[in-house]
Amino acid sequence: MEKTRILWADDEIEMLTPHIIFLENKGFEVTTVTNGNDALDEVVKSYFDIVFLDENMPGKSGLETLIEIKKIDPGVPVVMITKSEEESIMDQAVGGNIADYLIKPVNPHQVLLSLKKNLQKRELRARAVTSGYQSAFSQLGIEINDSMNWEDWPAVYQKLVFWELELEGSDNAMDEVLKLQKNEANSQFVKYVKKHYRSWFTGEPDRPMLSHELFKKRIFPLLDDGKKVFLMVIDNLRYDQWRALRTIMSEFYSVDSEELYYSILPTATQYARNAIFSGLMPLQIKQMYPDLWTDEEEEESKNQFENELIGTQLDRFRKRYEYSYHKILDSAAGNRMLEALPAMMKNPLNVVVFNFVDMLSHARTEVKTIRELTNDEAAYRSLAMSWFSHSAAFTLLKTLAEKDVKVIITTDHGSIRVKDAVKVIGDKNTNTNIRYKVGKNLNYNAREVYEITRPEEIQLPSPNVSSKYVFAVHNDFLAYPNNFNHYVNYYRDTFQHGGISMEEMLVPFAVMSPKHK
Repeated sequence: MEKTRILWADDEIEMLTPHIIFLENKGFEVTTVTNGNDALDEVVKSYFDIVFLDENMPGKSGLETLIEIKKIDPGVPVVMITKSEEESIMDQAVGGNIADYLIKPVNPHQVLLSLKKNLQKRELRARAVTSGYQSAFSQLGIEINDSMNWEDWPAVYQKLVFWELELEGSDNAMDEVLKLQKNEANSQFVKYVKKHYRSWFTGEPDRPMLSHELFKKRIFPLLDDGKKVFLMVIDNLRYDQWRALRTIMSEFYSVDSEELYYSILPTATQYARNAIFSGLMPLQIKQMYPDLWTDEEEEESKNQFENELIGTQLDRFRKRYEYSYHKILDSAAGNRMLEALPAMMKNPLNVVVFNFVDMLSHARTEVKTIRELTNDEAAYRSLAMSWFSHSAAFTLLKTLAEKDVKVIITTDHGSIRVKDAVKVIGDKNTNTNIRYKVGKNLNYNAREVYEITRPEEIQLPSPNVSSKYVFAVHNDFLAYPNNFNHYVNYYRDTFQHGGISMEEMLVPFAVMSPKHK
């Protein structure tokens, strides 16, 4: 194993001989210089794992040397050592991207602690996280097997996502163990949904909050309490993506409440988002507002009446709140929305839909470059966060952080990375989504799917008298027997939605307040 290489620059280096010997006895290789110019020469000639740099050296100062070192090797961690405790010098050093800051006189153990913190941080953290998950594994397994009601599953999923994010990048066997445990949880979740989903629409009092109840149970109470509400719906936002997004926003917002609600089936925009905005289940929308519902077999957009549906819900509940609605499909639409913000601030309610994450999911399926960039869950999460950090959504949030508002971030459904194909046969009028099918001539193995032969039982419309709905479960997807192998290879490992899984059905709803208020 190669030794860790340290460069130590100090004009009084001979006084540090005991420190050097201590480090060498610990297995480190230490190169010493007495000034900034020599330090730069060494950085040009050789690779160092870390640099210790005295701030007060004759000639080129430590801060000047720091800047030059970062030009040569931006990634090398630099620890600044100084006699001065002046805040201005500390600010300059921190602004110069130092890894640590030590005040003289330093002792060898302080130096060793700084080395561990900067060079072994990832290894030590991975070890601690691995140990933590190993301790939690058995209890989590018990909770998965004992989850008997709708309240249990969000808690299980939140814990699984917590450990997924903690183990991210750890490169150890625990990551694979977690994937297996998550698969087991999804299998049990599917069984639970198959057993109970119908009963949620037959008057069962104990059931979760569903898509069509968000306004009634969460948004109207805020408006009635006199709060100004900005509702941001980020299409296809999974809970793990929300947790990463929350970290980015922590500088500006505190989270008043965070929960997971259950998306209705199909976990697709046409159904779930229309249910959110209308406050109705899809069958009710079609019956009450037939002009605002588009059937699967029709060519036009399935979500072209969202603004109107919000209005119908406000009217039905006799809520006389002025509102605005914006759908952001590209940067130009985002800019127009930001320009309209002063006028929007006059409304008690503003609704903004961002479609990027959903477009990213579809692009990952269809565009090879995007598929290469998002080859696993962590990469998919990272690309979504990269978009958010440079998006109109983040600009809007930073602007609203100066206002007296309540900001709600939610979604209509999530998505799951599909693996296994299940054969299904349908006629030419069958829809194209690979996580659910609706049609009148569907053939499939009922044991491999969740079938609904009477759509009205779960408040879904029937395009035809004999229409059925078939939902893929866990990480399966529905494929036609024709050209089966090509179809399977094209869709395997893509992110899809419409079916039954924790990732698709258990989705975030968070209420936030600006920190300055």
